[in-house]
Amino acid sequence: MQEKILKTLEFTKIIELLLEHASSSLGIAKVKELKPSSSFEEVVQMQAETDEASHVLRIKGHVPLSGIHDIRPHIKRADIGGNLNAMELVQVASTIYAGRTIKRFIEGLLENEMEIPILESKAEQIAVLTPLEHKIKNAINENGEVLDSASENLRQIRQRLRGNESRIREKLEGMIRSKNAAKMLSDAIITIRNDRYVIPVKQEYRSNYGGIVHDQSSSGQTLFIEPQSVVDLNNQLREWQMKEQAEIERILSELSAEVAEAGAELSVLTETLGILDFIFAKAKYGKTIKGSMPRINHEGFVRLIKARHPLLPMDTAVPNDITLGKEYTTIVITGPNTGGKTITLKTIGLCTLMAQAGLPIPALDGSDVAVFEEVFADIGDEQSIEQSLSTFSSHMVNIVDILKSVNHESLVLFDELGAGTDPQEGAALAISILDEVYGRGARVIATTHYPELKAYGYNREGVINASVEFNVETLSPTYKLLIGVPGRSNAFEISRRLGLSDHVIHHAKSYIGADTNQVENMIASLEKSKREAERELLEAQDYLKDAEKLHKDMQKQMAEFYSHRDALFEKAEAKAQKVVEEAKDEAEDIIRELRKMRINSHASVKEHELIEARKRLENAVPTMEKSSVKKAVKKKQEFHPGDEVKVISFNQKGTLIEKTGEQEWQVQMGIMKMKVKERDLEFLQAPKKVETKPLATVKGRDYHVSLELDLRGERYEDAILKVEKYIDDALLAGYPRVSIIHGKGTGALRTGVQEYLKHHRSVKRIRLGEAGEGGSGITVVEFK
Repeated sequence: MQEKILKTLEFTKIIELLLEHASSSLGIAKVKELKPSSSFEEVVQMQAETDEASHVLRIKGHVPLSGIHDIRPHIKRADIGGNLNAMELVQVASTIYAGRTIKRFIEGLLENEMEIPILESKAEQIAVLTPLEHKIKNAINENGEVLDSASENLRQIRQRLRGNESRIREKLEGMIRSKNAAKMLSDAIITIRNDRYVIPVKQEYRSNYGGIVHDQSSSGQTLFIEPQSVVDLNNQLREWQMKEQAEIERILSELSAEVAEAGAELSVLTETLGILDFIFAKAKYGKTIKGSMPRINHEGFVRLIKARHPLLPMDTAVPNDITLGKEYTTIVITGPNTGGKTITLKTIGLCTLMAQAGLPIPALDGSDVAVFEEVFADIGDEQSIEQSLSTFSSHMVNIVDILKSVNHESLVLFDELGAGTDPQEGAALAISILDEVYGRGARVIATTHYPELKAYGYNREGVINASVEFNVETLSPTYKLLIGVPGRSNAFEISRRLGLSDHVIHHAKSYIGADTNQVENMIASLEKSKREAERELLEAQDYLKDAEKLHKDMQKQMAEFYSHRDALFEKAEAKAQKVVEEAKDEAEDIIRELRKMRINSHASVKEHELIEARKRLENAVPTMEKSSVKKAVKKKQEFHPGDEVKVISFNQKGTLIEKTGEQEWQVQMGIMKMKVKERDLEFLQAPKKVETKPLATVKGRDYHVSLELDLRGERYEDAILKVEKYIDDALLAGYPRVSIIHGKGTGALRTGVQEYLKHHRSVKRIRLGEAGEGGSGITVVEFK
């Protein structure tokens, strides 16, 4: 993509907003390098990785990406044998820790069976270098100070160094506390000059201390002297300091060598963390604009659903539906210069660039965006003073450049095509340019205020007119795009609203040709028809949703009905089968007995035995029990709104809402409302009366109240309130005697409680507890 188009469509401002969401310098560098891609596969990949990150943010709300540093220069210097300083090593450890944290975070998502293959592959590239991280952290703290624990030698050196410092301070403090110090010293302090401990001595008393002068005040009246008595101690201190520095250098060198050994893994880790930071920065930005991932195609098809300009406030930006690339490949937005057309143009161009850069777009789910090889735009007043070019000339320079490169894989945006010159010539030029670009197969959106281009969309196949709606009442555009409706001039209506007299307006209309008036009237009729059609479409969609919901509910209920019916049939069949089996067994028993009687030659079969056997056979015939409940004579039932009824055909309970006909009622069954004939209704019960609950309850003798009240730890005011309520409850419970525990303490709570009880009308007498009851920490109350 050309750098010029990124500035024209303000893609650079999107990058500035995106930078705010990067967590590290690595991510910031990636964001700054972001450009829209013209490779279909690359765009699909970038959108997929952003979508995965957006999914993670929706589920988790955050991602741990703090503590990442660009340690590539540190790795390079360590690799060639250089020593890293303490802060550089701290950054290395911090980056290792950040990599371990994000790796563990992504692995946790995978354990929860989240489908994130791209992030999974990135996590696999992160090496776990915990030993190196811990070794650095054990040696250096977060502020870059090498710790005593870095080595045993360093610990011993610092112990001796601190002991040496302590001896020097003791000597110098003795000097500044001496009786002559106030006279000879400028100030009773110990300070440091040239890494050596000194005291401020007045110029005239320098010989009293001897030693070495390291500095003097600006006036020259004070000398900072290292007394002779501490010179040797300071020399020893300096030696220990040099040993400390040498040991620190050795430790840093050792750690730097280990960084060099892990250089390859650290380089991959750093690069991967930068990529992850960049991916999540895109997802975080998408969340702030409530963006979505579009479907990507390479067929030149664009369909934006409720698209907004991403740089406008979300609460004021007007969303629009924009479709381009199938039935028509060119949109001509006509109408006066009242605003809205350029915003629409930039919205389409910017959404395309954002999608091709792998960013979510400010449109609803289900939007489609094509991958274009190039996006061209001629937008705004680009009059060039340096080149002495007029507005028209400046536009034509851009258009000439566009026509040199445009092809069937291009998106071209023209703002006020042909403006800045004679209207007739400008309109003719605009039509010719549109024909040229359309003929090359490009996708084109152009804005113009020339009335001649209103007919262009009707005379060219694959071209459609559009306009931005204008509210004559408020004299402002609504910014709503109307595709299929050409723009019309509102000059007369605006002038009338602003107070221009009617006779001037009528006189002006006399200069307008009949054809123009007919066109304007046709456009007005089209706008009205489109608004009505959109309103009816929304209503139809609502009805369709309700019908689909009702249909699903009916299907569910029918499925339940058939399932219940089949279960009843199976139960009845099983019962019948059991009865038949029992009858068969009985019959077999009878036949066996008859055979025995026939075989037995000694016994003749008596008549009464045959009759008895026949009766048993007749009784073996299976019979099904019939319901003993006789069908009652149905009497005419008076129905009223609110009655609970049963809808017989559905075997469902419902509530009557209102009568809709002579023998018909509207019934509420669950979430469904439907009209039902009275013959299909069975009365269940009248509306239930709402029981009025009592406003208060009285607790009697059965209410449980403790025999003692514990007030220890209570404030005086709260304690008195509790005592008052407790006495009332105890009286209701019928207790003759209760105990109040107030503790001993200062006695203030005890005095207050007893004072209250003395004046209570239901208290007979009070006394302190005995030794076995709690002594003076408890008050026993007896009621009248």
